[in-house]
Amino acid sequence: MNDKGLTHVRADGTAHMVDVSAKPVTARSASARGSVLVSPAVIEALGAGSVPKGDALAVARVAGIQAAKRTPELVPLAHPVAVHAVEVDLVVQANRVDISATVRTADRTGIEMEALTCVTVAALTLVDMVKAIDKHTRITDIRVSAKSGGRSGDWTEDA
Repeated sequence: MNDKGLTHVRADGTAHMVDVSAKPVTARSASARGSVLVSPAVIEALGAGSVPKGDALAVARVAGIQAAKRTPELVPLAHPVAVHAVEVDLVVQANRVDISATVRTADRTGIEMEALTCVTVAALTLVDMVKAIDKHTRITDIRVSAKSGGRSGDWTEDA
């Protein structure tokens, strides 16, 4: 840690990956959520199963799971962690699709980036699947909603 308390920045200001090898392995989980704002035509197509590219919700769910497992390839300073479980839910509302994910591991560092990447890629995939119906979709409000385990303990956005 440098004199400003930043763990991923050396004293000379350069970024580096933190050494977590001395930390104990503990059970950890993180949850994230976000939404994709869509038109009534998209809501109708999702409900009727008539999205031209296929089952948009299923494809987005699988994309989110895959993304959680590949997070260190996308986020440069994220540690490769053993992803033990990924749960992804997509819930169709009146004007949006809400996406939530929980990722679990037993490892030396947190798994928040995996949960965020999961939700983000699921949202991107949903946009790709419905763009022929609605070119004005909007991804919004992606955030960590809860975490547990590790030195900093448990946290939820509602607390």
